[in-house]
Amino acid sequence: MKMKLIRHLAILMALPMIGFSAQAKELIVSTTASAGSLQYNTTQHFVDTANKKLSAIKSDYQLKFFGSGQLGSDKDTQQKLKLGTINIALLSSTLATNIPQMAIFELPFLITNRAQLAKVESEVFYPYIAPEAEKKGYKIIGLWENGFRNITNNSRPINKPEDLKGLKIRTPNSSWRLKMFKAWGANPTPIPFGDVFIGLRTGVIDGQENPLTNIYAAKLQEVQKYLSMTNHVYSPAYLTAGTQSYKKLPAEVKEIIEAAAKEAQSWAYHEAEQLDKQLEMKLTESGMHLNVVDISAFIDASKPIYQEFTTEVPNGKFLLEKTQDAIK
Repeated sequence: MKMKLIRHLAILMALPMIGFSAQAKELIVSTTASAGSLQYNTTQHFVDTANKKLSAIKSDYQLKFFGSGQLGSDKDTQQKLKLGTINIALLSSTLATNIPQMAIFELPFLITNRAQLAKVESEVFYPYIAPEAEKKGYKIIGLWENGFRNITNNSRPINKPEDLKGLKIRTPNSSWRLKMFKAWGANPTPIPFGDVFIGLRTGVIDGQENPLTNIYAAKLQEVQKYLSMTNHVYSPAYLTAGTQSYKKLPAEVKEIIEAAAKEAQSWAYHEAEQLDKQLEMKLTESGMHLNVVDISAFIDASKPIYQEFTTEVPNGKFLLEKTQDAIK
């Protein structure tokens, strides 16, 4: 009887271990985007879609989502993707610092609508740019939307580039965004997005530039007075994995992840179109003063950026010509 009891106890003690070994293998998914923003919501949609598909095939794998920069800045995230401590992340402009060909999306006023981006995605990005990212250790799973970027500040409406003179404008830590705002006369100040609200409230920075969805989700309207509709860059968001860790996943898991990424892209485009006008209204109703800028003046001031891209980026002239052909 005593021996039987010992055997029963041994089985009971082993059960948690058996349960642990049968648990889903978690794939960590991260974004620095604020809760409520399009990037955050698209990533959540992707995770939910992928997990449903993985459950349907009774896969051991499940995705676990961490948003709002819980796992670090974009720079930290890029390193963690290579190390495999983060499996998938949504990145944006900062990736162009490591993969210079991605700076094609940093050229101001080049891509002006979603239809153009779709053409550039199929005709330029995946054939010529995504392979360059893989060489640097990053597998691009999906090309989503970050959005049309606009400038906010507390000093004055920005109508022409000279209105930016002397203003400390927060930008992502992207060398090309820094070049852009320097060319326009601003004092660009790269700080993590999570620090922008405090920086604006305390006066460490005067303004910033972001899509409306990021401005609204981060409540920047509470600490910014002027919203200048420049739409200076239509920046994508890159659903990215570390190349080495991604290639180790089972083929059926990768197929599901890539299918869910494509579904999330369509979902994001639909959501973004609905949000554009709604957010303009919400931001002005909150007390922000909106103005439409002199685009021609900004385009003229941006010409040196194009010249630098064609001379400094490997195959830059070729990529720019292919992109211009795609969006004609």
